[in-house]
Amino acid sequence: MYYVYILELENGQYYSGFTRDLKKRLIAHKNHSSPTTSRIEPKELVFYSAFKSKQKALDFEKYLKSSSGFAFRNKRLI
Repeated sequence: MYYVYILELENGQYYSGFTRDLKKRLIAHKNHSSPTTSRIEPKELVFYSAFKSKQKALDFEKYLKSSSGFAFRNKRLI
């Protein structure tokens, strides 16, 4: 399975990511071993979705990072 997830960060922002192993990736974020959240502490996991297709997961992550994806995230996911 492939996962797309959204983390709420301590500064109130959100981070969207993609991974094959969600548990391992969340531990990496908490331990600051992930460059994307090394300076800002992740507060909590607010959403995740599992996909069988890697391409569909990557497409959804890309959508979440677009302007219409931001609106969808704010209205439907968080």
